[in-house]
Amino acid sequence: MWKPPERIKYQTTVEQWPTKQEAAKSHVYSALSAPNLCLEQRTWVPAMVPWRASEEGDVTQNVIDWYARFAEGRPGALVVEATGIRDIPSGPLLRISDDRYIAGLQRLTDAVKEASNGRTRVLIQLIDFLTIRRRPEAEAFFMRFLTVTAAHRRALQMEHASEAGVRQRLASLSDITLEAVLSLRELESLRQGYRERITDMHLSAVAALPETLPTLFSQAAKRAKAAGFDGVELHYAHAYTMASFLSATNTRADGYGGSREQRLRLPLEVYEAVRAAVGEDYAVGCRFLSDETIASGSDVDDACFFAREFARAGMDFLSLSRGGKFDDAKQPKVGWAAYPYTGRSGYECMPSYVSDEQGPWGRNTEPVASVRNAVRGAGFVTPVISTGGIHSFDQAESLLVEGKADVVGLARQALADPDWFEKVRLGHGEEVVLCRYSNYCEGLDQKHKQVTCELWDRAALDAPDAVLASDGKRRLTAPKWFPEGT
Repeated sequence: MWKPPERIKYQTTVEQWPTKQEAAKSHVYSALSAPNLCLEQRTWVPAMVPWRASEEGDVTQNVIDWYARFAEGRPGALVVEATGIRDIPSGPLLRISDDRYIAGLQRLTDAVKEASNGRTRVLIQLIDFLTIRRRPEAEAFFMRFLTVTAAHRRALQMEHASEAGVRQRLASLSDITLEAVLSLRELESLRQGYRERITDMHLSAVAALPETLPTLFSQAAKRAKAAGFDGVELHYAHAYTMASFLSATNTRADGYGGSREQRLRLPLEVYEAVRAAVGEDYAVGCRFLSDETIASGSDVDDACFFAREFARAGMDFLSLSRGGKFDDAKQPKVGWAAYPYTGRSGYECMPSYVSDEQGPWGRNTEPVASVRNAVRGAGFVTPVISTGGIHSFDQAESLLVEGKADVVGLARQALADPDWFEKVRLGHGEEVVLCRYSNYCEGLDQKHKQVTCELWDRAALDAPDAVLASDGKRRLTAPKWFPEGT
């Protein structure tokens, strides 16, 4: 994982917490009343993928237990993980690509509402992603995966040699020589693993994305509504399909790339299709980036433009993340797939306690504030959700008081302590388990292992209610919290 060269080590601390009376009067615990989005408090648990679904994308009991545990903390809103809209194999990631998934997702929404006593709104994040393959062994790449072309033959002066002979010669070349023989994309496929891009217009499925994605997203949204979700969050962030359309790196020449207006075209068409499918009285918003933090990528000014147009189109909320791109990802090990949180942009998305002068907390605060100002300046009151390194009440409260956000999102902190919201509300802030920002959870996510937190996954393993991970060494949910006197 990339880390800032300064290598300054930080420790998460909180000097003071509010009393129960102070919390009751705060902005954090005030209600949000917005069209289609009414929250009892201005807190939000962003989508996190825990890798607990079945290999077929079904809701399992472990999935239900994971989200019910967050719901016991009674945050204002809880967003269920990035859920696939295509009916294709994608490992233990939830899917919503067919009506057969509705019943399982209904059990999930029922569990969240029961665990929170109906006080937490539950949404689901809808995602599309293009093909990505693991980094191959060099021999396998040259002997099986590489398409031998006339360009290779010319470079090797082997115009009349057998294909097998060309492959064997390529496999024998040094890395430096290969750079003069293979194209940049071929080198990438060898060194990083094959990855489709939205600019691969020679691929018919990629060229047709503007025709196929509105229907895929809208049908998924209809299923979400049928399953009892209070709303949907369209995943327009990080390294995935819709974020790639918004990116300044999108050079498609079919009217869906190039200028900001054209890059925004498909995201708006997807939203319009979703809105038509679920109606005007259902929460539909999106998660997108305040800054891609990559060379030649979109920046805060782009994000402000996108936010104004999303608000103008009628989105019910805007949730902002940062970075997390494939463009600067580190080379994966052989047999592993590239992971978009290993480069500098990935660090900006999930900074660790090893940081620079700015530290790991609140790195997204000012960019999100700029986005909110742009939305308000255009005359819209669309709620803006700020996330990124928020762990204390004072952080959250100041963002709301200063008009830098309308809702605050706690991801890793909520994972470290799902009861943060109730502990602080009831005046038990000193009992909060603070996230160390070690990114232990991120390491598990990269390996597609069941995600847990190092602060509780080895606690009380022999407790009667403890459900263990597949390795038998970790808890799958945080231990229960029982306030004094209960």
